[in-house]
Amino acid sequence: MFAKEVYIRRRKALLERLSGEKGIAIFVGNVESPAQYPDNCYKWRQDSTWIYLFGIDEPRYAAIIDLESGEETIYADDVEIDDIIWMGPQPSVQSMAESVGVSRTASYGAFDVAVLKAAVSGRPVHFVPASRLENASKIAALLGFEPKDIFSQGKKGCPEASEALTRAIIGMRLVKDEDEIRELDAVAETGFEMHSVARDGIREGVVEQSVVGAMEGVSLAKGWGTSFPTILTQHGEIFHCHSHENVFTKGKLVVVDAGVESNSHYASDHTRTYPVGGRYSSLQKDIYQTVLECNELAFSLTKPGTAYRDVHLAACRHMLGNLSQLGLVKGDLDEMLSLGVAGLFMPHGLGHNMGIDVHDMEAYGEDLVGYDPDQSRSPQLGLGSLRMARRLVPGNVVTDEPGIYFIPDLIALWKKEGTDKGHVNYALLEKHYLDFGGIRLEDDVLVTADGARRLGSRRLPITIEEVEEAMSL
Repeated sequence: MFAKEVYIRRRKALLERLSGEKGIAIFVGNVESPAQYPDNCYKWRQDSTWIYLFGIDEPRYAAIIDLESGEETIYADDVEIDDIIWMGPQPSVQSMAESVGVSRTASYGAFDVAVLKAAVSGRPVHFVPASRLENASKIAALLGFEPKDIFSQGKKGCPEASEALTRAIIGMRLVKDEDEIRELDAVAETGFEMHSVARDGIREGVVEQSVVGAMEGVSLAKGWGTSFPTILTQHGEIFHCHSHENVFTKGKLVVVDAGVESNSHYASDHTRTYPVGGRYSSLQKDIYQTVLECNELAFSLTKPGTAYRDVHLAACRHMLGNLSQLGLVKGDLDEMLSLGVAGLFMPHGLGHNMGIDVHDMEAYGEDLVGYDPDQSRSPQLGLGSLRMARRLVPGNVVTDEPGIYFIPDLIALWKKEGTDKGHVNYALLEKHYLDFGGIRLEDDVLVTADGARRLGSRRLPITIEEVEEAMSL
């Protein structure tokens, strides 16, 4: 938790953004979720909206902010003797509330009564889209919805949620304050250590799972754990490959996409691609160098006022230029870019927002979070998956993660359907690249007043020479 002044300031700023709105805003913290039975739960993790505004990292808390009077109330129950036997003495609800600058408290059950009273009297009840079924069920039961209505509907957001409240919190969380930046810098350092352990463990004959276990041990020893399920795979063409049963085979590429979540719940997210055996082949070097250049180009273009959509497109254009020199594509670069040919090789977006969530606020709806009001999502493969397209402002934290992948089924489909309009050299792809895998290189970037900087005090080895040298030690 931060100092209570941080949470007071945030809630005050939220009220100012919602000036003129009527009714109440409700916030529901997470409850524990049983894995098999009530006394054996999944690892505890608090709701991110709650963390941002109220900070209390305990289950069964809720809060109401009256948008007209400004009154704030936290709802929770003090522990009883049965809980104390198992958990030991716990801070009172009143003391926890005061630690985040809230003086008024009531029982957890009183939250339902207060929400129902407001709803029955015709006062608007504002809420943001839920991220957990338990919270969705609670809000739905109180307001007469189905639980599914409380979640975002794909990328468009949640029609039943309060757009005013959701947009207000998005506007605040997109711009990290100094306390958050310190946390993000610190967790980037732990991410560096975790990735270094992974890189050092990649050796011919070793099982992937053993390396995953070692690197995730760092995240648990120095933080809350991983910020998302670790991707460590010799099938880099599969973006979210979470199986780790394979043995490292010399000559293969290993994509390691992994992050740490700090004890205060801020995330890191880095990706590197390593050669088993410690040296890249000439074929691998050509593709790797292209991805590296796209990463560096994107970073150089990241600055206030620039739309991240344009940064994505610039990286894609550079990628197509290099692939053209390798004979994999042919034709005018701008024409290929407009046709979306880059999507065959990079079917994902350049990056996403990051903060308390590794994909920050994605539960609110990608379009609300990642797109300015005058922007719309492209239907093209690749560009259409761009999670962050907004014009950048100081305090934004985004990932810079270009990649090139050779996905056999996608290549076959494009060839069959002629999606590329004659720009792709399928014969060369089929001869040399169908078993290549993929390469992704990802850094975490803070937008500053005059440009950008990478989070943390040091950067993971990334050039071909740096990686090969690090793997030889």
